[in-house]
Amino acid sequence: MARRRAEFDDAELEEMPAELRWREYMGRVEAVLFAAPGPVTREALARVVGDEVRIEALIDDIREELRARPYEIVFVAGGWRFQSRAKFAPYIRAAAGAPASAPLSETQARVVTAIAYFQPLTRAELCQILCREISRDVLAALRATGLIAAGPRSPRAGAPVTYVTTGKFLERFGFASLRDLPEMEKLEDEGLLSKEAFLSGELASAFGIEIDEPDEAEEDSAAEFAGQPSYGEED
Repeated sequence: MARRRAEFDDAELEEMPAELRWREYMGRVEAVLFAAPGPVTREALARVVGDEVRIEALIDDIREELRARPYEIVFVAGGWRFQSRAKFAPYIRAAAGAPASAPLSETQARVVTAIAYFQPLTRAELCQILCREISRDVLAALRATGLIAAGPRSPRAGAPVTYVTTGKFLERFGFASLRDLPEMEKLEDEGLLSKEAFLSGELASAFGIEIDEPDEAEEDSAAEFAGQPSYGEED
């Protein structure tokens, strides 16, 4: 199968010296990433430079030129995007008059972590994993953040809703894909992939989820739930 060329006439580039042609491709990719509202896939970039161009090499050369700049190119959620370097985040928020992003509550962090590793999960399965009641309000609040979404219906009786993480989850925590989550074997070796790790919040901290301090309501809910043998499903 012939390799795809850019989706417009690039005949004039064939007469250019290789270095100038490469600079043109770098400019196109940088412009696309600058204008894009989210991560840009390889397929999308190939439309402007063609499949025969080594896109990773283009990205690497652009990154090198940005080394001294306050922003960078990162690969998250299956594509590349521009983002400000982390050290400048407080100044950006101050200029915009925006408060810092609120950390997740301890229960929310545990729920997101469980879903990330074991998705798709029903609410009942989350309750079982975390050994506490997970309310519909907690799940609704997480859905409002965009970090989780409804997944396929479970094949269990009643076809309850399942929950999965989203592209926004990958973007927020800097993962290119779910394969970039800390390896389960490594977490097991470190004693983090366990019920105790879920309950303590250590596993969420292990891959960068900022956790708020638990409040009394959460602690009371966990205490009341301990030892309960069954969990209700939801539609």
